[in-house]
Amino acid sequence: MPIPPEVTGDEIDPDVRQELMSLPKGLAEEVSRNLVMVAQLIDEEPDRAYEYSRVALRLASRVAAVREAAGFAAYATQKYSEALAEFRAARRMSGGVELWPVMADCERGLNRPERALAMAGEPEVQKLDKAGQVEMRLVAAGARRDLGQLDAAIVTLQSPELASGAVHPWTARLRYAYADALIAAGRESEARDWFAKALEADKDGVTDASDRLAELDGVEFVDAFDDSEDEVEDEAVEGGLVDDVEDDVEDVDIDVDVEGDEIDDADVVDGDDR
Repeated sequence: MPIPPEVTGDEIDPDVRQELMSLPKGLAEEVSRNLVMVAQLIDEEPDRAYEYSRVALRLASRVAAVREAAGFAAYATQKYSEALAEFRAARRMSGGVELWPVMADCERGLNRPERALAMAGEPEVQKLDKAGQVEMRLVAAGARRDLGQLDAAIVTLQSPELASGAVHPWTARLRYAYADALIAAGRESEARDWFAKALEADKDGVTDASDRLAELDGVEFVDAFDDSEDEVEDEAVEGGLVDDVEDDVEDVDIDVDVEGDEIDDADVVDGDDR
């Protein structure tokens, strides 16, 4: 796939760049540019990101960062079996445990929630940093819900991280997941409180907590530029109704002006008394 000429390998993560230094210079640059495209497109255009990841994979399949990028691109396009294979390969090459939660979530994607729960109990989880452990907790709660175990999912999410008032990159998602589990269990009042807390922590808009709150409160948003209103207006113009309405408006304006001459100053309501 063609890559825009302005995209260079200089935009790649420094750690990945270091890993690519084992490749010939020209090849390393080409792989880097494809990985940059993956990173740029994976959220908005995952299918295109996946294609670029396949190019990078053909060029440098023995580089852990390439296998990881290919895994995330496959994951973003719901190719969970392929993603899991790439994550496993990347983990074997790097020896790290950072991919453990997303590997478990791939098991969920493959309709194997029991395997995801088994992974949540493995020693690798204890080696994860705080963000990774929270992610693993989210995956485990999701697996419980897959199995219809709503109460267990709620308990799984109850943790010091959930109770903490501090805000971290994962706080909004954790609170949102807890609220969503509560509402699935029919505990709407508690869910509303937690959706509000999720919204409070969601500075980057990673959840739709505001929409869920509005839904619980019975608020319905109306598009101010609804096409149906335009259609009604067009029909009115074609039917000759608009001129009649405008004439009526003019008559009303005249009446108001005339009446206005008779208004006594005492009848004027002070703005502060409204």
